[in-house]
Amino acid sequence: MWRRTYFLLILVRIYFALSPSYLHPDENFQGPEVLAGRVFSYRVHETWEFTSAHPIRSTFPLWIAYGWPMYMLRCLREGFGYDEVSPSVVYWTLRVLMLSLSVVLEDWAIQELVQSQRARRVALLLIASSYVTWTFQTHTFSNSLETLVVSWSLVLIQRIVGDKKRSGVLASSLLGFFLVAGTFNRITFPAFLIVPSFSLLPHFWRKPFSLVSITLFAFLTAFIAISADTAFYTPGDFTFSKVFESPVITPLNNFLYNSDSTNLTQHGLHPRYQHLLVNLPQLLGPATAFLFLLRRSKITMTLISAFSGIAILSVFPHQEARFLLPAVPLILASISLPRVQTKFWISTWILFNVVLGTVMGIYHQGGIVPVQMHIAKTNETVSHAFWWKTYSPPIWLLNGKNEELKTVDLMGMPGEKMLERVTEVLPTCRTRKFPNLGDRAAVYLVAPRSAYFLQPYQDAAKREDVSLVEVWSYSRHMNLDDMDIGEDGFWKTMGRVVGDRGLVVWRVTRNCWSKEE
Repeated sequence: MWRRTYFLLILVRIYFALSPSYLHPDENFQGPEVLAGRVFSYRVHETWEFTSAHPIRSTFPLWIAYGWPMYMLRCLREGFGYDEVSPSVVYWTLRVLMLSLSVVLEDWAIQELVQSQRARRVALLLIASSYVTWTFQTHTFSNSLETLVVSWSLVLIQRIVGDKKRSGVLASSLLGFFLVAGTFNRITFPAFLIVPSFSLLPHFWRKPFSLVSITLFAFLTAFIAISADTAFYTPGDFTFSKVFESPVITPLNNFLYNSDSTNLTQHGLHPRYQHLLVNLPQLLGPATAFLFLLRRSKITMTLISAFSGIAILSVFPHQEARFLLPAVPLILASISLPRVQTKFWISTWILFNVVLGTVMGIYHQGGIVPVQMHIAKTNETVSHAFWWKTYSPPIWLLNGKNEELKTVDLMGMPGEKMLERVTEVLPTCRTRKFPNLGDRAAVYLVAPRSAYFLQPYQDAAKREDVSLVEVWSYSRHMNLDDMDIGEDGFWKTMGRVVGDRGLVVWRVTRNCWSKEE
């Protein structure tokens, strides 16, 4: 029975992996967006983390995770004689890759970490039925990669400690690689391994060659990672002398940046209890209650890793829920189902994950990627695409259109200011005749249908200065960042955001007849 349930949940995971929800801009701008520009020569937008004088994002883990499938697609293109690889093909390839890594590596690690067969089955079903696995782990987040590296580092630690006869050279060497690669991926990575790593000390005392293997491979990996970053960020031809003269050490830059509270203020400051009391329940739902019911015998290395990581990350004032992704499978692998009211809890767990999975995995900013792919394929010449009340759109998906199309992210700008920015690029009314714009480049405004500020401009009878004509729309889109509950009340706000869901592409024109009156 549990096998059928598990395979059914894999199908659910596949469905969400192939749904174009957009959980956070970082899933593009901290990964595929950057490499796509180097591998395929797409025109891309590199964020400040990659363009500052002291870059804080390492490209080393990005090449390992996303670089090789991109190069494979490029080789296939050249082999079959195609002119180019469509960004949409690259996008879905990376989604399938993250899905495969989740199903194979994440689930495999849990089977290694959980000793009891019965507990292993429960852990696999809990993790496979979590909306975090359906959504975050199938997206190209550095946090998703961190989850895999944390889990496998714990597996290697467990293997090394459990081997009383041999030094465990292979496991130790792999652990040295993971320790460095995980740190270059995210500087939060060591927080989950500091305490579990103490269990290695007795083994190092008995088998010092194991420590030598970890150290050698860690230094070798660090040298390769620093070389990769130095080559990426240093202009001109790369020579290894630059690694010694002016190395780019991104984890150090990242640590120094985040050590300055004034820098963190720009990204938002949170109370110290944000992770424990807000973010963790948001990820675990009803499973959070079981953390307070754990017996001492249940405190395993996986749970220690999760708790120590949450505790250390809670010291820093900038706290987002996705920072805790590595802790989710570790916690779910350590809890047991309640012996009373089991059916009630299972029903609650299913309801929680179905609701959150539907919202986050399907509707959350779900129209951004389809709209970009539509604009990339449209035959209409477009000069500007203004995005309003959405997340920042991934530029690399425009398939070369960004050479002639300027994408402007207006974020949550007030409506009046937004219209001023849009009308600045519209043709002026030079005659009393309505201008024929058929031969001119179009101006697009991409905004949620729930943005009621735009409604008067959709009705030509109201004779507004600007007219909006719907060009294309995607219905499975909700903007949960546009909640005016304080002004409109809860039910009216939800009726607007949920009832009028969808992302719309409007063609913007200037109404010259309004100037004749």
